[in-house]
Order: sequence, then structure tokens, then C-alpha cells
Amino acid sequence: QVQLVESGGDLVQPGGSLRLSCATSGFTVDDYAIGWFRQVPGKEREGVSFISGRGRDDSTTYANSVKGRFIISRDKPKKMVYLQMNNLKAEDTATYYCARAWARGWFGSHEEARYGYWGQGTQVTVSS
Repeated sequence: QVQLVESGGDLVQPGGSLRLSCATSGFTVDDYAIGWFRQVPGKEREGVSFISGRGRDDSTTYANSVKGRFIISRDKPKKMVYLQMNNLKAEDTATYYCARAWARGWFGSHEEARYGYWGQGTQVTVSS
């Protein structure tokens, strides 16, 4: 059974850092692209960062809004995917979700329809 469980969300001041974790089970974590998405109530979900599946050399991609501040990584033995978020801004406030692609070996992108499994989300609030 494929499962993804996010954790690490919190209230943090602007300029601060957080590391989100996505614990995976039921599949080999480096076989599939994993994406981090975020959503604010009343707005569309936004793709934030992606790490590729097998055969793509762990290629990473970032939305322009987080490039240079966020880092996605994967720990294969622990079956974890992380999102290190630095220099957080108020506009980063959202519920963050990790998702697994339907197909193996894809680079990953913001195309939500290509992700078949989602976690329940973790809340990040950036406020002074």
C-alpha cells in the first residue's frame, strides 16, 4: 500500500527555516518522481519542488518563487523525501503536500495529474 506522510510544519518567523519531511512506504522511493506542492485556501495548488525518478540522476526542479531558498532531497535507505526551506517569507504560508508520480522514471513537474498518491499535508505559517 503506497503511503506518504508529511511532517515538520510549524509557525516560523520571516527569515527563518523549516525542514519538511515526507515519509514514504509501499514503494521504492527512488523509483518515482516526488513532488512538493502547497496550497492556500481559496487558491489553486502550486508545485514547489520536484525530484526525479529512477534513471534521471536525482534531477531537481524548483518553482521560481522558491528557487535559491528551498532544497529538495531524498534519503533512500530511510525512504524519506525532505524539503529544506530557508529565508521563509509570509507568502510561503500554506499547507504543504508531498506526492508520488504515477509512473517510474519521470523527471517530475508541476503537472498534478501525473501524481497518483498524495499525503495529508502539513501546515507552514510564516508570521511575526
